[in-house]
Amino acid sequence: MFEFLEKYLMGPMTKLAQFRMVRAITQAGMSTIGITIIGSMFLVVNVLPQAFPVLAPIWAVSFDQITNIYMLANYATISSMAIYFIIAVAFEYANILAEEDEIAIKPLNAVQLALFSFMMLVPQLGIVDGVIALLNDPEAALINGLSVGTGTLARFGSSALFVTFIVAWYSVRLYALCVQKHIVIKLPDVVPAGVANSFTSLVPAFFVAIVTMLIQGILLAFGTNIFDIMSIPFGFITYICDTLPGLIVIMLLIHLLWSVGIHGASIIGSFYGSIALANLAENAAGGHMFLAGDPFNPFVYAGGSGATLGLAFMLCFLAKSEQLKAIGKAEIVPALFNINEPILFGLPIVYNPNMIIPFVAAPTVCVILAYFEFQVGLIPPIIANAPWCTPGPLNAFLGTGGSIVAAGVSVVNILVAAAIWFPFFKRYDNKLYGEEQAKLAAELEAAEA
Repeated sequence: MFEFLEKYLMGPMTKLAQFRMVRAITQAGMSTIGITIIGSMFLVVNVLPQAFPVLAPIWAVSFDQITNIYMLANYATISSMAIYFIIAVAFEYANILAEEDEIAIKPLNAVQLALFSFMMLVPQLGIVDGVIALLNDPEAALINGLSVGTGTLARFGSSALFVTFIVAWYSVRLYALCVQKHIVIKLPDVVPAGVANSFTSLVPAFFVAIVTMLIQGILLAFGTNIFDIMSIPFGFITYICDTLPGLIVIMLLIHLLWSVGIHGASIIGSFYGSIALANLAENAAGGHMFLAGDPFNPFVYAGGSGATLGLAFMLCFLAKSEQLKAIGKAEIVPALFNINEPILFGLPIVYNPNMIIPFVAAPTVCVILAYFEFQVGLIPPIIANAPWCTPGPLNAFLGTGGSIVAAGVSVVNILVAAAIWFPFFKRYDNKLYGEEQAKLAAELEAAEA
C-alpha cells in the first residue's frame, strides 16, 4: 500500500506543489494569515450581540456607536484581500525567479508592475454610442467604472483573488523576460541603485501596459472581462470543494500524503486555501459556505492532522507501554494547540500500518459529521479566521462569531475521533507492551544466568 501511495500519490502531488506559481501562491496565503485574523476579530466583536442577545444593550451604548471606525479594519483586510494577494504573489514569484533562475529582477519592481496591471483591469468598461467608456450606474453603486462595495471597491475583494494569480504571473514573467533578453534601459554604474532600478522596470512596464490593454480590449469586444472569465472555472472549483465529496477527497489526500511522510495539510492547503479565504469573505457578507476560513482545525482534526487530540490523552493516561506513555507525555500539551509531530513521527503514524486506518478514518468521519452538522444548522457559517493553533472548541467559538453550540459540536467531534482511535490504540499498545515485557523477561533471564 505504501509503495502504491509513493508511486501514484506522493510523487505527482509533490511535483504539483513544487510548481513555482503554486509555491508563490502558498507563500502569499501564509503571509496574509495575520491580517485576516485581525480583520476577522473585529467582525466577531461586531456580531457578538447576535450570539449573545444579553450584550445588545451594552453594545448599543458602546461599540455600536463606533462601528464604522473599528469595522474599517475588516473592510481593509477581508474586503480588500485581492490587494494583499497581488502584492504577495508577485513578490514571492519574483523572489523565486530571481533565486532559482538567477535573473536580476527586483521583487519590489515586480510588485509595482503587477499592481499597476491589476489596477488597469479594475475599472469596468463598456461600449457606449460606439465609444469605449467607463460605465456608470449610480443605482448599482458603479461610478466612473468603479463598483463600490462595503467600505472598499468591489473588485478589491476576495472574488478577485484568482485574477490576481493570473496578473501576477504574466506581469512578473514579462519583467523577467525583458531583463533576460536585455530589453531594458541600462544606466551607468555611477547612477544610484534606486534610480537605476526604476529605469530598468520602465520598458517592462510599457509591455505590461500593452498586454493589459489587449486583455481588456479583446474581452470587451466579446462583451466580458477577466473577472467574469475567471469566475467560471474557479466558481466551479469552489463549488466542488464545498461539497461533501470534495471535502472527503481533501481529507483523504491530506492524510494519505502524511502517511508517507509528506506534509499533506501544507500541500493540499495550497490548492484550497484561496477558495477558503474567498468563502470566508462571502460568509461575512451573509453567505453559507462550509469551506471558509479554517473549518478543519475546529471541527475535523483537533489536535493536528489525523484528529489526534483524543489519542494524545489515551497515550498519556491509558497506555501500558512505556514507549507510548513517553510519547503521550511529550505530546499532551502540544496537542491542545494542534501540534502533533511527536505523534506523527514518534508513535509513529508515518509508515505505520497499525495506525494508517484510524489516521485516515477519524478526520474523514469527522468532516462528514461536521458537514451534516453545518447543513442542519448546528454549526453557523464561519465568518472569522482564528489562529490555527487555537484549541478546537475555542477556535469554533471564535470562528463562528461566538456560537457556544459550535464549540459543543467541536467537543463531540473530538470524542467521535477518539472513539475511532481507541481500538487501534489499544491493539498497538498491547502489542508494544507485550514486546516490552518479553524483552524485560529476556534481560532478567540473562542477568540470572
